Amino acid sequence: MKRSAIGFEEVDEDDVLLVGFDGEVIVGEGRRHAEWPIHTEILRSRPDVGAVVHSHAPHCIAIGAADQPLRPVSHAATLFVPPEVPRFSKTSDLVVTTEMGAAVAQSLADSPAAMMINHGMVAVGVDVPAAVIRAILLEKACEHQVLTTAAGGVELWTGDEAALAKRPATWSDAHLQQLWAYLVRRLS
Repeated sequence: MKRSAIGFEEVDEDDVLLVGFDGEVIVGEGRRHAEWPIHTEILRSRPDVGAVVHSHAPHCIAIGAADQPLRPVSHAATLFVPPEVPRFSKTSDLVVTTEMGAAVAQSLADSPAAMMINHGMVAVGVDVPAAVIRAILLEKACEHQVLTTAAGGVELWTGDEAALAKRPATWSDAHLQQLWAYLVRRLS
C-alpha cells in the first residue's frame, strides 16, 4: 500500500509499503494507513487477488449515498455491471480492525469492486495495474452516472445482455494494459 500522508498523484516506487497480515510494515519506510485491514483481509480471502485499491472516490461516494445501482450509462460501467456492484454498509467509519476488514472482503465476495457506502470504494486485481485501472474506471463510471443524473436522470442505459457482450471487446487485457501504459507515460 502507499505510505500515509501522501496523495495518489505523489506516489512513486519508494512510497509503496509491504504490510503483513498483522499490520506491521515489512518492506519500505513510512507510516502505513490506518485502514490496512481492508487490504490484508481481502488478500487473505481472495487468492486470485494480488493488489487492492481503496479510495474515498467522490463519485463512488455519491452513487453509494444516493442508494442507486450503478447503471451502464458508459463503457466504463460495463466492466462492473451486470451483476450489480456489491455494497459494504456495516459502517461508514474508517475500517481499522481485521473484523471490519473481513466484513468488507465478505461484501466484495468474488467481484472486481465494491462500493463502501458513505465512505468510498475498493477495487481488486491480479496485480497493481489491474486494481488501479479498475479503481479509476469505477470512479469514472460513477462520475458518468452522476452527470447523467444531473442532466435530467438516468433514462437509458445499456441492457445486461449488451453490457456483457461489450465487456470482452471493450475491456480486454490488452486494452487494460494500454490504459496502464498511458498512466505510466503521464508520470514522466
